This record gives sequence, C-alpha cells and structure tokens, in this order.
Amino acid sequence: MGISNPRPLNSLMVDVPPSWRWARLDEICNGVFDCPHTTPKLVVNSDYLVVRTQDILTGIFRHESAGRVSADTYMDRIQRAEPVADDLLYSREGTYFGIAAEVPKNVKVCLGQRMMLIRPKRELINSRYLRYWLNSPLMSGYIYGYRDGSVAERLNLPVVRGLPVALPPLQTQHVIAGILGALDDKIELNRRMNATLESMARAVFQELVKDEGGEEKLIGDVVTIVGGSTPSTANLAFWDGGDIHWATPKDLAPLQSPFLLDTNSRITALGLQEISSGLLPVGTVLLSSRAPIGYLAIAQIPTAINQGFIAIKCTTEVPNYFVVNWLKANMEEIIGRANGTTFLEISKSNFRPMKIVIPPPERMKVFIEVVEPLYQKIVANLKESRTLANLRDSLLPKLMRGEVRVK
Repeated sequence: MGISNPRPLNSLMVDVPPSWRWARLDEICNGVFDCPHTTPKLVVNSDYLVVRTQDILTGIFRHESAGRVSADTYMDRIQRAEPVADDLLYSREGTYFGIAAEVPKNVKVCLGQRMMLIRPKRELINSRYLRYWLNSPLMSGYIYGYRDGSVAERLNLPVVRGLPVALPPLQTQHVIAGILGALDDKIELNRRMNATLESMARAVFQELVKDEGGEEKLIGDVVTIVGGSTPSTANLAFWDGGDIHWATPKDLAPLQSPFLLDTNSRITALGLQEISSGLLPVGTVLLSSRAPIGYLAIAQIPTAINQGFIAIKCTTEVPNYFVVNWLKANMEEIIGRANGTTFLEISKSNFRPMKIVIPPPERMKVFIEVVEPLYQKIVANLKESRTLANLRDSLLPKLMRGEVRVK
C-alpha cells in the first residue's frame, strides 16, 4: 500500500522571509502527470526520445545518451501530456528517485516507466527555480520519509502533488535561478568540452590501432588484474571514521568522463586489511564486471574496491590511456565472455585470456604524447566543475531559506 497523504507544508520547519509563502506543488502547476506504467520498446535511428532515471542523475537531461522510441510509441506515451520546454522531468522511483530536470527546447521526449512530468504555471513559478528547489537538500530530506517499496524506492503521485514549495516573489525566483544557473551552465560547458576532448582522444586511438603492426598478447600477461571485496558492514571498526576511499560500480554510474575523483564510501585501515588487492594506486583502470558490465574509470585517487570490479594496474608498455580506449573498443567481446544465472558477470579468469595488440614502443609513445594533454584537460575541467558544484550546493540551501538575500 503506497503512502498517499502528504505531510503539512510547514513540516519542513524552515523559516523563510516574510515576502515568501508556502504552496503545494499542484497549486503552482498546471499539472503533475504520471508516466504509463509500461516499459517502452527502444529503437535506433529515431528522433523521439524516452527519459529514464539514469538520464537525469545530475539534474540535467542528457538527451544525447537517452533511449529512442518509435513515433507510434511516442504518441502512445504522451496521451496524458506531451513534454515541452520549461516542463520538468521528475524521477519517482529507483535508486535515484526525487530528481528533477528541465525539458530542453526542440526535443521530442516521452516519459519512461519511472518518471513524472511537472508543468509549472509560468506566472507563479520560475521553472529553473522549481528544479533547484526540488533537487535541494531540504527536499531530499523531506521525501526520504516517503520512501515506499520493497523492491525499489518510489514516490506516489499524491505525495508528489503535495510536495511543499517555498515561493519567493517571482522576480526573486528569477534572480536565484540566474545565480545557480550560471554555475550550472559553466558545469555543463565543461561537460561538453570534455565530451569533445574524449572524442578526440578516441579518434587518435582508432587511428593508432587501424594499422598497428604490433605484437599480439593476452591482456592478463601485460597488466596486473585484481578484484576487490566488501569488509563486513556488521563490524563498525571497518567503517566508522574511515578516510580510505572504497569504490563500488555505483560511484562510476554518474560519471560523464572516465575519471574517478571521489567515492561515496570510506573504510578504515582495518577495513582495508580485509581486501586482498589493498589500496590501488592512482592511474588504476576500473571496469565494472557486473550489474552492469562496462562502467569505466581511471582512478585519480588511491582507492580500494568492492567485488564488482576488474581492476587493471597498467605499465609503461601498456599505459592506462591505451587500456581504457581498448576496453571501450572491445566491450562487446567483454560482455560476450560474461556468464551467470542471476546477472551477467565477467570473471577475471575469462577476462585475462583476451587478446590485445600492443603497438611498437615508438608509436605508443607518440599516442601518449598526443592524448595525455587531452586527458589532463578533462581532469582539470572535472575538478573545476566539482568546485563549482560545491559552491552551488552550499549556496542552494541558503538561497532557498532566504538566508542569502538577493536583489
């Protein structure tokens, strides 16, 4: 049985300026629409997109990586409402529920199975301001109490319609949205720049391997391949107060570029002793080996890992920039080597015999000289974006509470 009765608007216990007021979400919207509760069939070469939870993890709809559906499927799924620019896409279910993203201009998109559509009244609410409010830590804490579902976390439609919104005067909303939007716009610009830089590096790799003339070896013979594990969560000595990075595939899921700068979890020195592969050095290539197979990253921090990875310690002969591109190019074979009844997994024993052609040292040297500046710029952009995101996230609750006044 789902939870259907929203808590009172003042249950957030947040003081706002006298000129602000509280409103229910459905009071300031022309509609809050649920998705069809079916999984759409995906196609290729279509102009019609479908948004899923994973497409809005950062609060921005990544339409370039979204799934595509046929025109008939699109028309069937927009019967309740057709998303248009300034509408908000909202995740109602799954690991990353409670995230809002704006519908871009000139995009035809319908709702995936775990999504909702929010249509703000423009005369009452700035769409971008509403997105920031729904994504704020205040609302994350609020909806946490409405988690409902034994299989997946979810929010029911009445709860979403009754979500509280702190409503400043419209001009104040515009200013708040502008301040936070400027930071997000720079973060998005960095993301697009990184996509271009990564594409350039991939083109250099493809040119390198087009006519390698190198030596064919087994990947397990030229790099060191290790796995990880999870220290017992029942033993607090492995976790409490830990400052050692410990990665899971979930840390790689939201990455837009193949570099890991941080992890969600930390372990203690005692916890590290429970992991046979120990602390992996900066530069280690991480490949998620199950659920799903194929997340990739080069560690920019020393980190331990759980059992969901194949970790690759590279060498001068076979450097990590080459390996990460080789993995991408051979992902179909990697997945083909996987097996399992509950979920597919590529084991280390099945991965090690994969054949890899290594270019002559002089050609590998030129490859690294060309791509290393590209990847260094990607990392610099990622670090700048993380700083900007931290600034945005620190400003967000202060602006939303009215603690930082704007003119």
